[in-house]
Amino acid sequence: MHYKYEELCSRPYITPDSQISENLLQLRHSFGYDSGLRGNLQLLDDRTLIFIAGNLLVLLDLSTKKQRYLRSSGGRGIGSITVHLTKKYFAVAEKGNRPNIIIYEYPSLRPYRILRDGTEKAYSSVDFNKDGNLLASVGNSPDYMLTVWDWTQEQVTLRAKAISQEVFKVRFSPHNPELLTSSGFGHIKFWEMANTWTGLKLLGYIGRFGATDPTDIEGFMELPGGKVVSGSSWGNLLLWEHSTIRMEIGRTNGQTCHKGTVQPFFLEEGQMMTFGSDGMIRVWDIDSIDFATGGSKYELDPMNEKLVGRNVCICSMVRSSQPDSTMWFAQDSSGAIWKVDLSFTHTSLDPERLFSFHAGAIQGLDVSKTSHLMATTATDRSVKVFDFLSNREVTNLHFSQGGTVINWAPPLVNQTGGLLVAGFEDGVVRLLELYDPQKLNFGSGYIHKGGAKLRLKQAFRPHNGPVTAIEYKHDGVILATGSLDATVFFFSVGGTYNPIGFIHVPGPVQALEWSSFPGSEDKLLIMCHSGHVIEVQIVDLQAHCLADTFLLCGLLSRSFRFRSIKSRIKREEEITRLQALKEAKEKEEEAEELSPIHIPDPPSPLFHGFYSQPDHFWLSMGGFDSGYLYHCKFSENQDEDPNQRQDEPFHFLLVQNADEDPILSITFSSDRQLMFCGMNSGAIRVYPLQPDDHSLTSMQAYWTLNLHDNQYGHLQHIRCSHDNKFVLTAGADGNIFSFSMVPPEELEQDQMMAMIPSPRVGLGDEPMAQDIEDQTVCSIEMAKQKLEKDHQCREAQVKITAKQKKLDELQQKFKQLLRHNLSLPEHVRLNALELQIDQCFSDEAEKVKVQKVKEVRKQMNWDEERCNIGLSKLQDYFRGTVGVDVVSVVAIQTNHRVSSYRVPAVIESSAQQESSPSMPHSDTTAAPAHKKSRPQPVEVSSSTSEDEGMVLRSRAMKQIDQQAERFRKAAEKADRHRAAIEKRKKEWAQLYAEKPEDDCEDPKDVQAIEEAKKNIGDLKLRSDKNFRVPKHLRMNTETTMAKLKSLEEKIHGRQTKMNERIMALRDAKVCLASQLLDQGEQLQEIQAGLSPTLHRPPPALPTILPEETPEKKVQHSDDALERYRALREQRLTMEQEKQERTTRTFHQLEKEVEVNEVQEEEESSFLAFSTTREEVKGGEELEEEIRREEEVRRLYEQDCLLEQMEDSICQFDAELRLLHHEKLNLDWELKLAELNQLKLYRELLLHKEFKEREENLQEKLNKCMKEEASITCQLEECDEDLKLRQAEVAKLQDKEKAVTAAFQALVGEENKFEKFLTKVFKMKIKCVKKEENRNEEEEYSDEDSVDDDDDYDGDYDSVSDEEGAAVDYNVCPVGCEPGLFQDTVQLREHRLDLEELLLEKRKSVEALKRETGFLVKKQQLLKSNRKAAEDDMDLIHREKQLKMNELDVAVPLRLSQIEFVADGSVPSDLTPALVLDKKELRRLQDRIKQFEVEKNQQKDLYSQARQHHLKLLHDRKDKNAKIEELEKQCNQLMMAKYGRMVDLEVLVTMTGSKTVEELKQKKLLKEADYVKEMKQWDIKLDEAHEALMELTRCNTERLFKMTSLLNQKKELEHQLNRRQRIMVRQFQDSRRCTNQEDVQRLQAVVNTQSQEIESLRTEISLLSCKGVHVLPPGPPRLPQPTVLPRCPSKALSPGVKNMTC
Repeated sequence: MHYKYEELCSRPYITPDSQISENLLQLRHSFGYDSGLRGNLQLLDDRTLIFIAGNLLVLLDLSTKKQRYLRSSGGRGIGSITVHLTKKYFAVAEKGNRPNIIIYEYPSLRPYRILRDGTEKAYSSVDFNKDGNLLASVGNSPDYMLTVWDWTQEQVTLRAKAISQEVFKVRFSPHNPELLTSSGFGHIKFWEMANTWTGLKLLGYIGRFGATDPTDIEGFMELPGGKVVSGSSWGNLLLWEHSTIRMEIGRTNGQTCHKGTVQPFFLEEGQMMTFGSDGMIRVWDIDSIDFATGGSKYELDPMNEKLVGRNVCICSMVRSSQPDSTMWFAQDSSGAIWKVDLSFTHTSLDPERLFSFHAGAIQGLDVSKTSHLMATTATDRSVKVFDFLSNREVTNLHFSQGGTVINWAPPLVNQTGGLLVAGFEDGVVRLLELYDPQKLNFGSGYIHKGGAKLRLKQAFRPHNGPVTAIEYKHDGVILATGSLDATVFFFSVGGTYNPIGFIHVPGPVQALEWSSFPGSEDKLLIMCHSGHVIEVQIVDLQAHCLADTFLLCGLLSRSFRFRSIKSRIKREEEITRLQALKEAKEKEEEAEELSPIHIPDPPSPLFHGFYSQPDHFWLSMGGFDSGYLYHCKFSENQDEDPNQRQDEPFHFLLVQNADEDPILSITFSSDRQLMFCGMNSGAIRVYPLQPDDHSLTSMQAYWTLNLHDNQYGHLQHIRCSHDNKFVLTAGADGNIFSFSMVPPEELEQDQMMAMIPSPRVGLGDEPMAQDIEDQTVCSIEMAKQKLEKDHQCREAQVKITAKQKKLDELQQKFKQLLRHNLSLPEHVRLNALELQIDQCFSDEAEKVKVQKVKEVRKQMNWDEERCNIGLSKLQDYFRGTVGVDVVSVVAIQTNHRVSSYRVPAVIESSAQQESSPSMPHSDTTAAPAHKKSRPQPVEVSSSTSEDEGMVLRSRAMKQIDQQAERFRKAAEKADRHRAAIEKRKKEWAQLYAEKPEDDCEDPKDVQAIEEAKKNIGDLKLRSDKNFRVPKHLRMNTETTMAKLKSLEEKIHGRQTKMNERIMALRDAKVCLASQLLDQGEQLQEIQAGLSPTLHRPPPALPTILPEETPEKKVQHSDDALERYRALREQRLTMEQEKQERTTRTFHQLEKEVEVNEVQEEEESSFLAFSTTREEVKGGEELEEEIRREEEVRRLYEQDCLLEQMEDSICQFDAELRLLHHEKLNLDWELKLAELNQLKLYRELLLHKEFKEREENLQEKLNKCMKEEASITCQLEECDEDLKLRQAEVAKLQDKEKAVTAAFQALVGEENKFEKFLTKVFKMKIKCVKKEENRNEEEEYSDEDSVDDDDDYDGDYDSVSDEEGAAVDYNVCPVGCEPGLFQDTVQLREHRLDLEELLLEKRKSVEALKRETGFLVKKQQLLKSNRKAAEDDMDLIHREKQLKMNELDVAVPLRLSQIEFVADGSVPSDLTPALVLDKKELRRLQDRIKQFEVEKNQQKDLYSQARQHHLKLLHDRKDKNAKIEELEKQCNQLMMAKYGRMVDLEVLVTMTGSKTVEELKQKKLLKEADYVKEMKQWDIKLDEAHEALMELTRCNTERLFKMTSLLNQKKELEHQLNRRQRIMVRQFQDSRRCTNQEDVQRLQAVVNTQSQEIESLRTEISLLSCKGVHVLPPGPPRLPQPTVLPRCPSKALSPGVKNMTC
């Protein structure tokens, strides 16, 4: 099966009945290539390449370089292409609305298969599988649909949404036919075609980047083992395994695999090739990558590499179709196709660039005015010249910036036709000369060989922004350039272009056009992108130039600012349409509300414009105002500011189908009989015009063709050749097309190559012009202003020098006068006041001095404050962060010392980070706060409808009293029996409640099993890869931070306590020193009364060292500061050693001050000791005896005092040594705590790496658990509601059975009317209540309705008895008791009420079941989601645990603790050793023995329990046999007594049949009343017969009416069919809608008549069966008449016209 290409391909659209030829433009050649499109290069065979160019698929012959083209079927562009592995087919995936994928057969190029409805807008990638029987496609925005096709059958195999981001590529696995991979913007996804319980489906697994930064993935390659290697945006390769990154691969020394984006593209024989945007191709060893182990990064050097070229950016590669070929073709996004030999041998060929194109959007295009040459420029910084006659590139030239506009100079400017003017992004304008170098004859006689050549003639920079327009004046004297900087520059044309001046315009310049009307003045029309149009009159520009600037002032100009009128146009069209509609209807209606006038803000952009006649011009707008061409003119009032103007067009032309597709460019043929329009959608549109039609009145029919890409191929440039034979187009998609306007046979056959301009005379001798490559070069205006400013500065400097010289001369003269004045005699000499010429000068100088003093003081105040603040900052930095400084306490008699810890101040702990919401435990379920209120069961009244109005006769009152007494006694007895039964039921219920279930487990056993599960089993080490972290052992950032904080607090607390003890010891030493000093003074006083020979030396007094009182370091005296200032001033000259020596000097001064203070204290103390008292005067002998007693006392006091001093010193030293020992132990503990702190900090860093992923997963898990808990709660409520409703249904069923039983009891067994009453009871009667007034009077009308259900017994409305007479089941038959009949009717109504209520309850039960089923499915889905989230969480914790296992933990051990001995010695490597507690090892060994004992005990318990279980089974069997025997005896006794099986509980609770007794009494009382009622019913029966006759007559008349309506219906159908046939032949436009409405209305009339006929038939049948009066039915509702246009009266019959009016 093949399709016809001619029927599929897109064709030009031509306005109907326009007589425009379909071949108005014929495609000749494509000069462009969309090199930026991904995968836009495929190979069909060894000599044919295919690629996409807009709406074309180009088949390029490599040998002949000829092109063949295939157009897209939809005309909206092509998204992707791929080639079948057999090279017999290739797929073209298109763009547009519901685009197709067309499979072409090669080499016949016939469409073979068409795949439809694969995506909504465009395809981004397609790929055949390895077997070639499947095709994968992925769509672009908005659906991103991934589809797997059975393309040979044109059917979809599988389909799924790929992702919600742009997808770049999709590929089948070359190793597994059931796997696919897709990649794109920030993602990679792995797909599997899996068989699920619902069938074959596509299951996708998104790749998780983890700690790696997300990246766009342009390409990937699957390895044989299932792993995938993908590229990245930073140049490294990523190895994926199980949808996670296993490692990142780079080169050694930290280098990336490629610079920029990297893609793997080929895998063979253990080698993988990659290419990158750096132009390199590298080969890697795939085995090294596949089996790489280690961390997250792996470094590897490439095996081979090749540089394709500089500034080359490879984006795809295809291999030659020859077997074992090493030739590849590369797509260069810089605008080229390369041929590369990848054999990597010494004979490898160098890369060859086969074709070169523009890269990016074409910014400028123009054609030669004398030859078939075309010049283009683009954002790729190149200017190219093409010969569109021979379809070849002539030459090109590259620059430092991208081109924006190009203009080919007219012959008046350059007679050879070889001058081009190009504008660039940096505001530079370059003049380029094109010439044939072979015609350039040098003096040496050498002639250049080759094609044309471009040469820079002149470069200048008139603008500061991109140049957007270049236009020559028609006489070739002036060149005008426009730019985005809102300026227009003018140049005089000549051998060298000289600037004239520039003007400012209100907005960025979009286009320029010189007026060309004969007899008119020279004017330039400037069109700005903002909607402004400026017309400048060019007269003697030199007269308007200024000396210091190029700005032209005083030029006559007129301005126009476009104001939108599209909203008003649409409003007028709507008003016209509504008026026409009203006139057609001839009926007054309410006016529809019209939309308000809309003015777009910001204004719509201006795209193009051109003169129509003097002062008149056409504009093409974009945005809101697109869809029209606006004819505008300048207003007479030009006094208003151009930015504030609001000018409206005076005329407009509608452009068909252009509301969303504005015109971007317009050009005319040389005879102005064809207008070519370039559309925003990339389409070219041609309007034939009448000669001299400047008002475009003949712009009606058009020819259009979509050739450029419809999404981004905006057709911005379109040109006609000088001979009107060719049309050239260039779009933003980088494509350039040439069209022929004449048949190929009419083209000149003798000249198939354009003429290259000859070089001008003297060109070979001229030096190369200097180009502007530096972007910082000033523009022409800025350079002139700079020159003028420099000139003004030089003039000012000359004047300043002259003034300064004159001042110097005056100062010299004044000094000479002063010297001469001093040499004069004193009486002649002038004083200072007399020398002052003017006092104001001295006052002014004094003021200046005072001001300067104030400024100096102010500056000094600022310096002083700055120094104070700096000092406070230093103190805060060095002292504020320290809570306790280091204090060292030294022993008095030994060298022992103890130092305090340097404890920081109490601030926020380092572990306290920004607290994030802690993760809730996984077992916490977010149950809903409240449950739905349970619906209360509907209480159905248990009482049946009683007989109302029953009045007992006086003769039956006595019997009723007797019966009531009997009933009372029976009821009391039944109540006693019922109470006993209820008590027994409660006892049994309690027994059954205490009975354990069959699967019940002992709680102790359950608890033991749970404990065993936790402590016994296959417990894995944390280092095991399969170790699963239990939930209670999982750590996160918060817990680790809490541990770290707690550890820091403990360390701080221990250090603080130790510091407090050290500080207390220091204080004790200070007190001891003071105490010893006092005791020393006492000792001196005692020794003063003793002879020197009796003096004992005191112990060494303790000294307070500076390190014991560090707080005194910052306490300095004025003398110390003065000495510091002196020393600092002496060392100011030594700048290099300034900081160090200043600090050292500062510390020296501190020590000197402290030493001096200590020495002064010691001297004072020693002076106190050395002071001797005055000698005791001699006395008498008695005094001598007293002196001896005093001496003995003093010796005793001296010994006691010295002993106290020595004891105090020894005790202090002992306390210090004890504290020193405790501090050593504390140091050891703190060192272990620091190691633990370091470990926790590393764990914290590791937790932070996983924090974001863990929080996201935990949030997802909590959400799933919350939803699951909510669903579970809803399920519980639904189950409870379902049980209640089912209980209600059961109650209603029991009541229905009770009603049926009551009817059977009422009728009895031998009633002759049993059959009739049974039918009456089973009839289904619907009771309808109608409220007629507000007195709540209700009238019931019973209508018999036949039920169509399966359980309906038959149609009782038309059943006949044995004699053939009709039976009315609404009337009591003769002989039947009226009371019995009435009771039957009431029971029937009660039964129907119960059935209706039962039906409602069943419906509610079914709804609850459906809701429960839906909730169960949702719960299963949530459980699977929760399980997946838990698995992901386990995976993260496992990965985190593996990384935590890599952390090093320091464990201090003694050699005695190491038992890991090999060959009698401790090995150097302790890696395989295990560190554990020896006590724990012994416990485990003992535990093994305990397990053996417990095992034997459990075996004994098991055997005992088994024996007990067998015994219980035998006992139960015996009890069951005994129960069966007792039940058998009970049944035998019951049969012997009652003759049948009865319910004893019912039997003992029976109270007598009160209903039967009441019915008997009722029967006796009503027999007399029923006789009277029978007579009344006979009278009513006669009246009903008369009414029946009257209704029969009325129905007969309606039958005649129905016959007439049927005839009219047939006539109407006949007329409708005839009218429809006429309408199909005559009307094909908008009138069809109106006729369709008429047909629909007539059909509605016919349907209404059919309903009326059916209603009449039903009424007739009812009236024929009934014997009672039945009201006739109301008139049927007719459909609301629709207001339609008046139709011809001949199409309708008179009857129909009467009905429709």
